[in-house]
Amino acid sequence: MKKIIIGTRGSDLALWQANYTKELLEEKGREVEIKIIETDGDRTQQWNTSFDKLEGKGFFTKELEEALLKNEIDLAVHSHKDLPTENPEGLIIAGVSKRVDPSELLLIRKEAVDDSKLFSLKEKAQVGTSSARRKSQLLAFRSDVELKDLRGNVPTRINKLRNGDYDAIMLAVAGTERLELDLSEFHCEILDPKVFVPAPAQGVLAWQIRETDDDLFDLFGDITDIDVQTRIRIERSVLNLFDGGCQLPLGVYVETEFDDNDRPVFKTFVSYAKSWNTQPYQMYFETGNTEDFAENIVTGITSLQAKKVFITKNLKENDYLSSALKKLNFTIEGKSLIEFKEIKIKVLPVTDWIFFSSKHAVKYFFSQKPNIGKVKFGCIGASTSAELRANGHRADFIGQGTDTKLIGKQFAAKVGSSKVLFPIAKDSMRTIQWQMPKKDNAIDLNIYFTIKHSVVLDDSYEIIVFTSPSNVEAYFEKNKWLPNQKAVAMGDATAKALIKLKVKEHKKPVSFDDLGLFQAVLGAAAN
Repeated sequence: MKKIIIGTRGSDLALWQANYTKELLEEKGREVEIKIIETDGDRTQQWNTSFDKLEGKGFFTKELEEALLKNEIDLAVHSHKDLPTENPEGLIIAGVSKRVDPSELLLIRKEAVDDSKLFSLKEKAQVGTSSARRKSQLLAFRSDVELKDLRGNVPTRINKLRNGDYDAIMLAVAGTERLELDLSEFHCEILDPKVFVPAPAQGVLAWQIRETDDDLFDLFGDITDIDVQTRIRIERSVLNLFDGGCQLPLGVYVETEFDDNDRPVFKTFVSYAKSWNTQPYQMYFETGNTEDFAENIVTGITSLQAKKVFITKNLKENDYLSSALKKLNFTIEGKSLIEFKEIKIKVLPVTDWIFFSSKHAVKYFFSQKPNIGKVKFGCIGASTSAELRANGHRADFIGQGTDTKLIGKQFAAKVGSSKVLFPIAKDSMRTIQWQMPKKDNAIDLNIYFTIKHSVVLDDSYEIIVFTSPSNVEAYFEKNKWLPNQKAVAMGDATAKALIKLKVKEHKKPVSFDDLGLFQAVLGAAAN
């Protein structure tokens, strides 16, 4: 068997990827050599120009592909996210690697950390990134930050942060982990890929060969991760349909879960903006059938029309849901149909943990300035976590998603036999508490109760967002459901309240926060 020549860029990360591939092939009994090839992207690293200002695609791949076509190398190893979505004639992707962490890393100088702010980043921080996708999402979440272009390989970028050129920079977690970099001098904020959506195929390697090389094609067939291949095919198909390269403000991330019949469900998070400085469409899709799925995603985004929305909560000027919808020309009005009243704390039990299931629970608990001592905190969702952070505490456990029973099981597994205090609304559901292994260790503390205030709304609202079962009940006391209206239900309990009142069609957010509601509203508007 002939020796396999791997072509790669010369950066530390590219060489890691090439050597990783070399080891995989050597385990299969093949002789391998690495050949370094400089690309246009490597040369432009010296320019003070961001990729979204450059024309064309394939900055880091074109020269490697040319070397393949000229038979100078047998295999090109790429970061899959850098590849154009279509291969040059005569080349194919023979396989893909397992996926390492696809998350984004916000690397922050410690003097620029502010735990009370989203992403722990101080007000008006200077953040380095040249990615249109990263710019778009970061400005959506933190419009106060100042963006500065950032070029160079990973160690070079980190040195620029170290030298004080920036307060923070954005990198892919995968690159820093592969290079085993010591980042202890900085604060590392790893961003959930379901919130801050990574580039299509981020964290995956692509192995490119000549289409006539059957030997290598069969060899990589034994190495390829099939689940990863299916997921990134969806991600990159969306990218292809948008006709985008690295200058397009597009993030796509697919997770695989299995339903009760052990069939895969592809849960897909998308962030798409028309330009880096406009509000992105942040949407969620899921399917068990990948046929035409990417086409349906793109159609859902491109055909979306602004709607008139009513939400059953009082809106604040800086609420992400209302500000994001308004930037997309939606009309949104909000009014809670229930009122909260505080219940005074008479005795505060001593526990190891305190768990909050809503930001209201956080508010009415800490407004009474309780003497809590040394405890750990658990909560559900980003908005509850943010409210906890605003009161000077960080959550040791954050339950993600809207399946409160599953979150309860995850929390129970973490706390074991520890005692947990649950500040709650009077007569609220006890889903989390029922998952505790020792029921006596779950201690309820009523700190507020609700009063319903029904109002008559006009019939011009096209989407109604219900934030609780009590708000559902209050709405239907004086309003009828119209055929042209669509519903969004915040969680299973709210959805059940709607079904009980004959509203069977509804969207549910995938997280208990404004981002989850934003995704659900856009999903309702797209149908």
